[in-house]
Amino acid sequence: MKKIVIFIQSICALFLLSACEDEFDGFVVNDTTPVVLSSLTITDIELDNVNGNNPAVTFNWTRANYGQQTVVNYAVQISSAANFANPYTAGTINSNTALTFSVAELNAAVGSIGLPPFAWNTVYARVVSSIGTQSGLPVSSNVISFRVKPYFNYPYKDFYLVGNATQPGWNNNNNNPPLFRDSANSSLYNFVGYFGVGQFKVLEEKGLWQPQWGTNNGSGISVNPGGGSDPGTFPNNNNDIATAGYYKFTINYGDNTFTFTPYSTTGATSYTSMSVQGTSSATTAMTQSSHDSHIWFANNIRLTPGNLNFLTNSGSVWGATNSFSGTATLNGGNIPVIVEDDYDIWFNDLTGHYIMIPLNL
Repeated sequence: MKKIVIFIQSICALFLLSACEDEFDGFVVNDTTPVVLSSLTITDIELDNVNGNNPAVTFNWTRANYGQQTVVNYAVQISSAANFANPYTAGTINSNTALTFSVAELNAAVGSIGLPPFAWNTVYARVVSSIGTQSGLPVSSNVISFRVKPYFNYPYKDFYLVGNATQPGWNNNNNNPPLFRDSANSSLYNFVGYFGVGQFKVLEEKGLWQPQWGTNNGSGISVNPGGGSDPGTFPNNNNDIATAGYYKFTINYGDNTFTFTPYSTTGATSYTSMSVQGTSSATTAMTQSSHDSHIWFANNIRLTPGNLNFLTNSGSVWGATNSFSGTATLNGGNIPVIVEDDYDIWFNDLTGHYIMIPLNL
């Protein structure tokens, strides 16, 4: 039987000057027999993102016995394989012998082990008991299984332009162009395009005026999340863009900064048509923005798992390897579509930036 001996050292001092003696008290902790994880009363669990805070499942198990009065750690692990080749710790708790997961928590956990959304898959679960801050003497319980049908947890926020310097004007639901999210930094967004004389702001939801983003000092960003005062407009706290033309707007929600600088289009190719093509959809023509000839969009297109890329009138193909958003290049590969839904697709042929926004996830 495994044993672990824990020593507690007491150090005594008299008036901070006298000599000290070391006194050691020790106790022996034995490994426990495996705890018993109870089978679930419901073995088919369909998850719904509308009820994310509702409880989805509760795991119950017997108490571990390490032979001493000590705090016991319990880790609920799940896996897509019965042998737990790559276990994922879905949750931990100390001393208690039950742990409940909400719908959102269970959905995130099964997503972490690679289960695809909108399909029934078997999940294996076990409880690992241990003691101490170093999780000593770990012992695994029996394994139970159940089936889960997860939903897709879209992890990103999308942002939209509004203002008299932009295509939709001061209309918050007029096919507002989205900002293009950086594929390597999900807090960083940009838009390279044509801005007229005037001002603009950024919205989080088409059709809603809040949350609304702007600037009050010309360098940092400010937000009215709802119920407060609206911030000033870009690019410089209610001052107009003096000269219409092409600009690059970047906004970083990680450090609350933005930039707005002129952008040269010298030597840029002008395409007369653009289409999306691939295994995810039939070839579909995109619409060229009447405000900016380098911005293309296709609204409400049903995409299935597979891939797509952008086909120009010249026959050249733009692609990449990042789902949802990224920067396409000529012959850059196929953009993966990982979940079926209706999408708004936007493409900027000046920079290669693209974004595919799911409408129902």
